[in-house]
Amino acid sequence: MTTEDGKPKIFDLIERTSKFGEDSIIFSTKMKITTITRPIISQFIRSATSVGANYMEADCAESKKDFMHKIGIAKKESKETMYWLHMISIALPEHKKECWQLRKEAEELTLIFSAITKNK
Repeated sequence: MTTEDGKPKIFDLIERTSKFGEDSIIFSTKMKITTITRPIISQFIRSATSVGANYMEADCAESKKDFMHKIGIAKKESKETMYWLHMISIALPEHKKECWQLRKEAEELTLIFSAITKNK
């Protein structure tokens, strides 16, 4: 992966998880609110924004054990977000494409957090 000027892109997980939360918030504003979608969207936003919050906590962990615990929570939240995106795609099929794009990022974040826990 490279930047516009051809230099290698620096991998920044803080930026990536923040962008995921931001994209999720923006996406949620496009959805029709009904009695069915309201709780699903609420759960989706909670889990999607929690991914970055828990990574931020891991980034300033007080110990290796604390770091691993916070990374584990971030991983669980990203997997939960994948579930809620699936539910949104069922409840609001017109948003299936956007759900798929966000789900792909949630899946990649899950894999990154899994790799971190295996390598520490």
